[in-house]
Amino acid sequence: MISAGNTGALMTTGLLVVGRMEGIERPALAPIIPTMDGRGVLALDLGANMDAKPEHLAQYALMGSIYREKVAGIAKPRVGLLNVGTEAKKGNELTKAAYPLLEELPINFVGNVEARDVLTGACDVLVCDGFAGNILLKSLEGTAGAMFSVLKQEFTKSLKNKLAAAVLMPSLRGMKQMMDYKQHGGAPLLGLSGLVVKAHGSSDSEAIKNGVRQARLAIENRLTESISQEISGKRVESL
Repeated sequence: MISAGNTGALMTTGLLVVGRMEGIERPALAPIIPTMDGRGVLALDLGANMDAKPEHLAQYALMGSIYREKVAGIAKPRVGLLNVGTEAKKGNELTKAAYPLLEELPINFVGNVEARDVLTGACDVLVCDGFAGNILLKSLEGTAGAMFSVLKQEFTKSLKNKLAAAVLMPSLRGMKQMMDYKQHGGAPLLGLSGLVVKAHGSSDSEAIKNGVRQARLAIENRLTESISQEISGKRVESL
């Protein structure tokens, strides 16, 4: 299922109609956050669940790693834990308890990642609870929107600025495209027994096309089956 409708309604429909994958306590919303290196970072959970336990973050890490490998074709994707510092013992009770669980998983765990390093490509998968993740996402969206608004104001202040804007326009368009959600299609709801993709509420035909492409890649690479096998396998029995 691909939908650009209400996120809460889609999550409810996914849980009631599609059903939760066996072994997964809480599905996670996992959008791609654009990064400066063009690879993007898959961040989860970014709002499906406001609260989380350490075991939930471990499941998010495993699902996110499999997604990046199967859909993006990244070998051994780097998995980071969103935190207030890079030291292993930094953070609140949730992150401190989740850290050793992530270390034990069959993933390429690179440790804690600070919010300031997310856009520079510090990791391929960013793990966090839905509360912190949604604040991170909205902060980045707001900052990007404010930046482009300020640039627009400055470039239209005078004739000289307008001429400079005309010269820089191709580069500015490229930067805006790099930060555009439409290029990534949508955010999968990982942890459901079927493939569900949440597209942005303002999606146009280009965004929906990329959402379909994203879903096709996931199906061709047996994403749901791969996650199910890993979750039920011996390597995650400790969870």
